[in-house]
Amino acid sequence: MSIVYSDKFGQFQQDSETLHTSRIATKWFQEHSSDFRHFDCPPKSLDMNIIEPIWVALQCVVQNRSPPPGTPMYLQSALQDSWCEKPPGYLQTFVDTMPRRVASLLCARVGPKRY
Repeated sequence: MSIVYSDKFGQFQQDSETLHTSRIATKWFQEHSSDFRHFDCPPKSLDMNIIEPIWVALQCVVQNRSPPPGTPMYLQSALQDSWCEKPPGYLQTFVDTMPRRVASLLCARVGPKRY
């Protein structure tokens, strides 16, 4: 993380996707816990992950290409082209919505329920 963040700490966000909670992933996170801050999202909280709407936007652009990418290399190229077409500040718009998203999540009291 020191390569990416000047303070040597990054923020890692994950939901409770099965792949993220596997034994191998859990062990890796435990072994590298000093390398980053970890933020767990409640299960099925896609609205908390800013990458989700970005994936959807890229997917739509790529699916509408004619002809559609037929190989992994063409898919990579199509995704890169689509990404480069995004305006400056595109990511920041999603980052700016995070306080509202967190507040909404807290108000909805999503998470473990007491029975």
